[in-house]
Amino acid sequence: MENNLVETLSMFELPEAGRPPRPSWDEYFMEMAGVVAKRSTCLRRQVGAVLVKDRHILATGYNGAPRGLENCLAIGVCLRQELKIPSGERQEFCRGSHAEQNALTQAAYHGVKISGATLYCTHMPCVTCAKMVINAGITRIVFQNFYPDDLAVQMLNESQIELVLFAGNKSK
Repeated sequence: MENNLVETLSMFELPEAGRPPRPSWDEYFMEMAGVVAKRSTCLRRQVGAVLVKDRHILATGYNGAPRGLENCLAIGVCLRQELKIPSGERQEFCRGSHAEQNALTQAAYHGVKISGATLYCTHMPCVTCAKMVINAGITRIVFQNFYPDDLAVQMLNESQIELVLFAGNKSK
């Protein structure tokens, strides 16, 4: 009986040459950030963030309205689009919080220490998120897409946070 089970299970094994390559840790967590972004309620851009320390996920966040409030997806209107506000400007005209902000606040809400963590994010943080990330003690940011915010880049460079442009598949 035991031999039959081993033979049956071996039918499901992929030969070594046919096995897809194992992802690196950056690939693994960036893919998770992409999955988190799918929960976004923003009509303009879907962004996901994952905070990781010692290869352990501490918190995640996506861009969307604060807890319990109507979001743009549900309302069907983006105020920033209606006012024709360019990306990276006048963020106060948005119902949503950024993915990075939501990951940081989720960690705080649940009492999770994030100092020394890596932030995996589908997009580079804006200046507001950059300031929060710097103050939270994040030491590394891996991002996939640029965000039009020169001051954020300057401040992140000054803070000596390691910035890594992820070279995998680009999302919108």
